[in-house]
Amino acid sequence: MDYLLHILILIGIYAILSVSLDLIAGYAGMLSVAHAAFYGVGAYVGALMALRLGAPFLVNLICAFLLGGFLGALVGVTSLRLRNQHVVITTFALQVAIFSLMNNWLELTRGPLGIPGIPRPVLFGLKVSTHLHFLLLVLAVSAATLWAIWRITLSPFGRVLAAIREDEAFAEATGKNVAACKVLVFLVGGGFAAVGGVLYAYYISFVDPTSFTIMESIFIICIVVVGGAGSSWGPVLGAIILVGLPELLRFLGLPAAVAAGVRQVIYGVALVTFVMWRPQGVLGKYSFDQGGS
Repeated sequence: MDYLLHILILIGIYAILSVSLDLIAGYAGMLSVAHAAFYGVGAYVGALMALRLGAPFLVNLICAFLLGGFLGALVGVTSLRLRNQHVVITTFALQVAIFSLMNNWLELTRGPLGIPGIPRPVLFGLKVSTHLHFLLLVLAVSAATLWAIWRITLSPFGRVLAAIREDEAFAEATGKNVAACKVLVFLVGGGFAAVGGVLYAYYISFVDPTSFTIMESIFIICIVVVGGAGSSWGPVLGAIILVGLPELLRFLGLPAAVAAGVRQVIYGVALVTFVMWRPQGVLGKYSFDQGGS
């Protein structure tokens, strides 16, 4: 039972990551490969504030959102004059820089040794100590994230994002503040990704840089591609498919090393298949090549 709850918890965390990336890449059409960096920043903020400052879980969650959002806004500022592959390169640079900080700032992050012993969160006097408790917490935060991003996409700001995706020059010509919207969408997306990082850190009770590499960013992109960009439920479905289904390999009795390799093959085949034959994913409205992203 705990194993099933573990998978559901991971699906919830990846749903937060993928819907926040979908806001940037799916709705605004700016493909980012730095989402694992925001995710990692949130995880380290949660871990360090819990262990060194004894800060409460909710305070850590808010601080992670603010710092992840700040980094996202910086990326948004640098992307104001960039389009398409140049945005990808900028976000790739951030991903590499953040990973290097995690790996080399030994006094703060302990580098490759990671940070162990992150305590379980306490909410309103109740300790989240079991898998079921943690699943309820992740579901609550996931639902709040989905609702917030869904409301954003329905707002005038969301409609500007769609206009930027379809024709940025036209959106600017109609008087829309394209620059502010690009900064804001990275701020929101980075902030929610950092929230997912805090949940991960508290759940696993250990963080190290290998959990937040460029491959993790690509995996989150795969979830959005398979589930479908520009759809509220598409990234959630993508998280269920790419996080849940490969776990079935455990029941085939394959050695761990072989199962890990097969899992990567499944991700690769799924990504190539959808890009070639259904680029808008299962439930999506847009393909990543539409709008040039």
